[in-house]
Amino acid sequence: MERINAIITGVGGYVPEYVLNNEELSRMVDTNDEWIMSRVGIKERRILNEEGLGTSYMARKAAKQLLQKTGVDPDTIDALIVATSSADYKFPSTASIVLGKLGLKNAFAFDYWGACCGFLFALDVAASMIQSGRYKKIIVIGADKMSSMVDYMDRQTCPLFGDGAAAVLLEATTEQNIGVMDSYLRADGKGLPFLHMKAGGSVCPPSHFTVDHRLHYLYQEGRTVFRYAVTSMSDDCALIAERNGLNKDNIRFVVPHQANIRIIEAVAKRLELTMDKVMVNIEHFGNTSAASIPLALWENESLLKKGDNLVLTAFGAGFVHGASYLKWAYDSSEK
Repeated sequence: MERINAIITGVGGYVPEYVLNNEELSRMVDTNDEWIMSRVGIKERRILNEEGLGTSYMARKAAKQLLQKTGVDPDTIDALIVATSSADYKFPSTASIVLGKLGLKNAFAFDYWGACCGFLFALDVAASMIQSGRYKKIIVIGADKMSSMVDYMDRQTCPLFGDGAAAVLLEATTEQNIGVMDSYLRADGKGLPFLHMKAGGSVCPPSHFTVDHRLHYLYQEGRTVFRYAVTSMSDDCALIAERNGLNKDNIRFVVPHQANIRIIEAVAKRLELTMDKVMVNIEHFGNTSAASIPLALWENESLLKKGDNLVLTAFGAGFVHGASYLKWAYDSSEK
């Protein structure tokens, strides 16, 4: 029996039209362009500011573009996974809402909560589903409306985040040495005190107190998160490269989570890569959490050729972290 693997056969994306740049942000909170650029490398971010629109709206836009680009029959989709930390509702799942809006009749759907590693983890889960032989086509979406949980009175965190979504179509293939080749994914459980939302869950349900004390916003101890992120992403990439014979000469691109330009540069340095081999969109999108890796693929799709070696890596709340080795499956310039 031929070995089945999972390949990405298309990428779609969506970012909101509204651009919140550093100049405007400096009128909202005590910060400035020089401070933000020197510390994290963000010039602007996209914000979904239309009333009544949530993460599912962006996810649906990205998936709809994906379906149009690939020309795939929606009735042949087996599953749809949305990686997000900003679900529309506690329930039902955001994925089920997206599935309904797209009119997928023969698929099931679920959300994957992996913070900024959500897309990386969901991609590996979907690849395993396809490798089992039970599924042939799965849409994996990374989408987050981070502006919904950012406190625009907190100068330490509000410059960091933006909104966006991107989707990939994962399909089965029997072609060898292509697709999702290897992954190293971990969670260590040490990160709760340093990156979380204090209220809104079952431990601390919403109340007048939690609202009055602004506990429904993202809380982060930046220095600690930065230190763990640099170490984890760099080590994970080095490990995945070593066990797959990857090096600075045969890696086409590293696709890192876009949290901080200094973290991205540290990962590149560990792999001895020049920055032209690293996909970077943080300057104009900011940290879009689970959307950042697929958005980078979406923006740079035209540069990719069949057989290109990609290393994907991320770090997020939990702490969760990891890296995946992906061998690209098509000449993107021909699509």
